[in-house]
Amino acid sequence: MVVISYPVALILLTLIAIPFGGQLSVPAVVWGLASGIAQAFGVWWFYAALGAGPISVVSPLTAMLVAGIPVGAGLALGERPGLIAAVGIVVALVAVVLVSRDADTYEDATPHRFTAKVAWLTVGSGVAFGMNFVLLDQVPVEAKLWPLVFGRLAATAIVLSAAALTANLALERGVPMRLALTAAVLDTTANVATLLAVQSGMLSLAGVLIALYPAATVALAIVVLRERVTRWQAVGMVSALAAVAMIAAG
Repeated sequence: MVVISYPVALILLTLIAIPFGGQLSVPAVVWGLASGIAQAFGVWWFYAALGAGPISVVSPLTAMLVAGIPVGAGLALGERPGLIAAVGIVVALVAVVLVSRDADTYEDATPHRFTAKVAWLTVGSGVAFGMNFVLLDQVPVEAKLWPLVFGRLAATAIVLSAAALTANLALERGVPMRLALTAAVLDTTANVATLLAVQSGMLSLAGVLIALYPAATVALAIVVLRERVTRWQAVGMVSALAAVAMIAAG
């Protein structure tokens, strides 16, 4: 899926960046490449952790780091959200963990252990994903969308190299291919929206809101796949809505 979607997203980002123009500079290229490297290792390590460890532990811990790192970085850079927004950040962090929980994995017939290797992969993926937001926040605004192009170029190279070294690739046509192409379009949209979000407001607020994406995943799973939501996930989704309202109001 990623081997197809990443190169296609690279092409789409390039086509979108051209009409927007922008002023390329060394900082724009460097920060763009750095964000792409962080994103690529985040994806690689996250899938490796899911494949070797318990999803019920890996997913919430990763999500917590993805949400917490931009908040910490934003505060360290001098951002000071209002009281209501600050409370919203705390509620959002709790919501991210709750929504990421999957009770079905507790009853896995062959449960995976949370070994030291899985722990390092989990922490590494969470830190890498979180740092992706921090690095994008450093991108010069005048560069427009070009840093995303360089970032996806670096990410594509890393993902393809990792796939060649660790997996037996078998490209399938039909539905899998259409899903991969759709994922590329959605991924491109998300990357552009993420850059605009971190450049338009506080990193601490934008980062934690973006990290609430598991709520949308759970909601779509309920509507499209008719999956059943757990009690804790329901609490997390309600908390996510409350957090968004408080952050917007604050």
